[in-house]
Amino acid sequence: MSRVATIPLQRSMSVAIQHAQQLLATTQQQLATGKKAPDYAALGTEAVRTLSTHSLMAQQDAYVAVATRVATTLSLNDAHMATIDTAASSLKQELMTAVGTGRAAGLADSITAAFGQFRAALNASDGGGSLFGGSQTDTPPFLPETLAGTIGVPASAAFANDGVKATVRAADGLDVEYGVTASDIGSGLYAAFQTLAGAGAIGDPPTAAQLGILATAAGQIDTGLESLRTVNAENGRKQAQTETLSVRAEDRSTLLQGIIQDNEDADLGQVAIDLAQQKTMLQASYSVFAQLSGLSLSSYLR
Repeated sequence: MSRVATIPLQRSMSVAIQHAQQLLATTQQQLATGKKAPDYAALGTEAVRTLSTHSLMAQQDAYVAVATRVATTLSLNDAHMATIDTAASSLKQELMTAVGTGRAAGLADSITAAFGQFRAALNASDGGGSLFGGSQTDTPPFLPETLAGTIGVPASAAFANDGVKATVRAADGLDVEYGVTASDIGSGLYAAFQTLAGAGAIGDPPTAAQLGILATAAGQIDTGLESLRTVNAENGRKQAQTETLSVRAEDRSTLLQGIIQDNEDADLGQVAIDLAQQKTMLQASYSVFAQLSGLSLSSYLR
């Protein structure tokens, strides 16, 4: 014989209320965090894809960071090479003027100043290390301290840098060599300064022998500038390449971020709708439960 009782019905309603409360709590958590799930395990089959996408995005972000650092170094390379180019070009013009006019007032000071700029640029540093020293970052790559100090010192002894050039992984399977050494950019011009050092004290007017030395040095500056500009042109090409690779990495990172957001982020508009519906359902469950709890068989057996 079936038993008449209200407790089983109350238990059923209690389970339903608990389920509604759980759904509402989950929706409230989505609203608070903006995420579909509290952890990757709760994402189910999308968890592996999401973790893999995170890894790929981190790699692209690393490429962007590397490209930014390399771009800074390349810009510094360009600035210092431009300084040498300007100083050498101005000196050449003064040498040619002296040769053409036979007058050399102030030329000795101009030569000394140009050598000082040449030396300072070659010994420039980046973050505490030598910019043009190759792997020899703790010592200046250009050793002569004065113009007179170049006399009798060959280029092989004047430049202390080695041939190691910095290289980075700038994209998948692509390494970019971006280092520049002092000997690459300064050897040709060093010969011109050696020639000028051999002229001795230049008077006004200079001697015929000195005029010949000045003309020779002007030609050597031309040769040195050609080598310098070739290196700087390659530096500029790598600047453009690095910028392109950085933009590509940023675009890929943005694409991967979109995939991650699709997998992880909750649709807040839908969450708001679900929250309202679940709140209504829970309120209705409470109301029904209260009504059922008030029922008693004895009320109908009087």
